[in-house]
Amino acid sequence: MRVLALESSCDESAVAVYDDAAGLLSHEIHSQVDLHRVYGGVVPELASRDHVRRLLPLLKTALADANTAPGQIDGVAYTAGPGLIGALLTGAALGRSLAYAWNVPAIAVHHLEGHLLAPLLEPDPPPFPHLALLVSGGHTMLIDVAAPSSYVVLGETRDDAAGEAFDKSAKLLGLPYPGGPELATLAARGRADRFDFPRPMLDRPGLEFSFSGLKTAVSLTVKECAKAGAIDDATRADIAAGVQQAIVDTLIGKTLRAIEQTGYETLVVAGGVGANRSLRERLAEGARRAGARVYYPRIEFCTDNAAMIAVAGMARLKAGKVESNAIRARATWLLSELGPLTELST
Repeated sequence: MRVLALESSCDESAVAVYDDAAGLLSHEIHSQVDLHRVYGGVVPELASRDHVRRLLPLLKTALADANTAPGQIDGVAYTAGPGLIGALLTGAALGRSLAYAWNVPAIAVHHLEGHLLAPLLEPDPPPFPHLALLVSGGHTMLIDVAAPSSYVVLGETRDDAAGEAFDKSAKLLGLPYPGGPELATLAARGRADRFDFPRPMLDRPGLEFSFSGLKTAVSLTVKECAKAGAIDDATRADIAAGVQQAIVDTLIGKTLRAIEQTGYETLVVAGGVGANRSLRERLAEGARRAGARVYYPRIEFCTDNAAMIAVAGMARLKAGKVESNAIRARATWLLSELGPLTELST
């Protein structure tokens, strides 16, 4: 079976072709970073309009690279949520229209499920069941993954996500958009022990997160240093290093606690923050000491992409979880609302 997948939940336009026997045949992506950088963040209306411009050319290239004609497509998967509603609707409308024109099923995919299943694209995929740490710009969650589409959220952020903490701290330091990778680069030149930022909620039981207090602490530190006339390059690097270490410490502490509580020996780390080098290095060591193995998607599949939507879409297509003729998109969509794929064939 062969699936065409579309991703348009935020500021990446992406298309992929995936075959259940041959694997990923092609994937194309266009990032809107340059479009939004001048505004310091994503402008939803501009994002939606750019998806309209980009998706069809990407679609043609992906089909050509996969040496695939429309008649060889068995289903069209698209990101139906969560995300920016206007951006989602561009992909949903195109995906449902293509499915109608080609007389194949349309498959609405949960964006977070795509991230969770992205490691299945690798030659050595993780076994089920396992624990997953999903860390992105909008989400920080620890999830018990029994099987595709069978998820129990063990803990999540009460306010800001880890990716937001990176991005907002970067903005306070005057770093360009997107801030997370810029802050990580700056942190590599700093001393993490100069500033003692809070590790939110590590001092209490449970698996929930909170990063809004950390953002406030960074804001106060930047203001105090600026008032003292001490915001030089070295200070900015030290603040960045301290922020990164605080976020990574918090993520690792909660994740190792979840490994202990669940007894799982397999950990999946997914989402854009999963590309952070410090997190990867330290979490791998911590998991090893806890007797667990960590699985990641490759770096290019940590951020939003259509390959992960294709994998999730293929699982749903095989289980017969397809859409009606309606065009469905949802700005908010809980993972718990996904039912198990009882007919799943792997």
